[in-house]
Amino acid sequence: QVQLMESGGGSVQDGGTLRLSCAAPGHTYTCMGWFRQLPGKEREGVARLYTNGRGSYYADSVKGRFTISQDRAKDMLYLDMDRLKPEDTGMYYCAAAGQGTVTTFGHCGFRDWGRGTQVTVSS
Repeated sequence: QVQLMESGGGSVQDGGTLRLSCAAPGHTYTCMGWFRQLPGKEREGVARLYTNGRGSYYADSVKGRFTISQDRAKDMLYLDMDRLKPEDTGMYYCAAAGQGTVTTFGHCGFRDWGRGTQVTVSS
C-alpha cells in the first residue's frame, strides 16, 4: 500500500510561480512524476524522473517552465513551476510507478496516485 501526499498548490497570477511537493515516506520507486487534469480534459503527464537520477522528461507544454526534482533523504518529490499561465490551471497529482500500471508517461508506467492539489492561475 502506497501513500502519496501533495501540497503546495494555490492561486497565483499569470506569470507567477509555485512549488508543489509530494511526500512518499518509506517507499522506493523507479519513476516518480507529476500529472495534471485540466478542466474538461483527460489527465495528462507533466513531468517525471527516474529516482536513480538518470534523466527527467517533460511534456512539451511545460518544458522550460517546470522543473521536477527529488530529495531522496527526505522521500520528497518536487515540481517547481515558473511563468505559470492560465492554461496551467488544474488539479496536479503526484504519481509513482508500480506493478500493474495503466497510465504511461515518459516510458514509465504509473500506478499509485496522491489525492491532488489545486493550481489556479488567474488571467
